[in-house]
Amino acid sequence: MTAHDDALRPDQSLDGSGGRRRWSWLLSGALLVAIVVAATAVFQYGLPWWMEEGDRNHTFTGPEGSQRYQVHVPPDWDSSTQLPVMMAIHGCGMTGFGWNSMKGTTQFNDLADREGFIVVYPTQRLFRNAINCWNSGDPREQHRGGSEPALLAGVAREVVDEYNADPDHVHVAGASSGAGTAVILAATYPDVFATATSVAGGEYGLNQVDPESPDTTPPTYTARQAWAQMGDRARQVPLLVIQGEEDEVVPPVVATRLVEHWTAVSDLVEDGLLDGDLRLAQTSARLPAEADRHAFTHTTLTLPDGSSLIESYLVHEMGHVWPGPSGVGLFTDRAGPDASAFAWDFARHHPKVPSP
Repeated sequence: MTAHDDALRPDQSLDGSGGRRRWSWLLSGALLVAIVVAATAVFQYGLPWWMEEGDRNHTFTGPEGSQRYQVHVPPDWDSSTQLPVMMAIHGCGMTGFGWNSMKGTTQFNDLADREGFIVVYPTQRLFRNAINCWNSGDPREQHRGGSEPALLAGVAREVVDEYNADPDHVHVAGASSGAGTAVILAATYPDVFATATSVAGGEYGLNQVDPESPDTTPPTYTARQAWAQMGDRARQVPLLVIQGEEDEVVPPVVATRLVEHWTAVSDLVEDGLLDGDLRLAQTSARLPAEADRHAFTHTTLTLPDGSSLIESYLVHEMGHVWPGPSGVGLFTDRAGPDASAFAWDFARHHPKVPSP
């Protein structure tokens, strides 16, 4: 041994305390990581005792990866009855069925128990987004086969198969970034989803629109892209839009554009031309405010056969929230109309129909 070999390294001490400190730091770091991972898992997936009667947890696995989701079935469900399906996609800072969940925000479970349909709550995958948004603004997530759309369509198909649900009555409703994803699903998987509901969301390809100068990208520009995504599966997918008049995150102009955008998509589906040959009739009605309730304006675009194609609700004095009288969560407004009831009523009147 040389004198150099015998010399103590800087992190050593005669009594071995340096080594113990290193192990202490490593163990503390590992414990911190474990706590963060555990807390994140609870945030995302909740705790077992948060589940209600009729709730069942699943994981879909496909070529794009895996997707966790929770299914709620009504008390009288049995596999011999084909029930409708409503997929509810959460927004940023939310989860499907964990903390601040879409389940608590929408209260779809109670509605499903009364009306007799199945609810599906997907939850964003761990660490896919810094604030748990769905990545609807990412062009890679805006096409058929893109990871998020493909996984969510795979979830819908799996629920239809496993629960013997009605394949012509699979609907999707989303909030904020989840609303953007719902519109993307309507464009990329019109063969799976009968209708879409957007609450505080925007058009397909909204990321291409400059918020400071939205008119430089007309809604017809992104409409052509959405129609192209439909391909030979193209059909007129009925759309419901719910928007807060005081929303500063997704301002009302975004909802106005969405209606114009989806009208153009539907026009293109008709014959590939933007020529207004749908002959839509528009009606509007304003429901005044009542005690502790917001006023709102309901607008309907109706096809010549009398069926509505696009409906919208502009809720006065409401911000970036999901409105409903019994919602629980950070992004709810109990003074607003019942968005969940609106979404279900719209969905049940619009089964999937073949392409024109």
